[in-house]
Amino acid sequence: MKFIVNSDKSFDRACADLEDAVQAHKFGVLHVHDLQATLRNKGLDLDNACRVYEVCNPHKAKTVLEDDMSMNMALPCRISVWSEQGQTRIGMISPQQLLALLSESPALAAVAAEVEQTSRKIIEQAAA
Repeated sequence: MKFIVNSDKSFDRACADLEDAVQAHKFGVLHVHDLQATLRNKGLDLDNACRVYEVCNPHKAKTVLEDDMSMNMALPCRISVWSEQGQTRIGMISPQQLLALLSESPALAAVAAEVEQTSRKIIEQAAA
């Protein structure tokens, strides 16, 4: 259910490269959650850097929502970059497996497969 790639890049370089890869594949970054900074602002320390990117291809999102508006709860897709034990990692939850848990629609399964294929390319490109 998880797709995670290790990278030899620094955390910040991997984040910048992820943003570039998202745009190169005609997706957009809707928001970035910096979990380490958010927790720090709440008075809590998190040793590992972690940014969660909400990414979306508007055409794919529209197709999903037109098929089943309740799928808005599963959108947008999230790709995370984090550090763990000195290693930079980039990963996501499988869109195909997630949507399969929520819907039996063949049309949604097809969209999820396309989104997953592109998202894997984005992650691999950012990690390389």
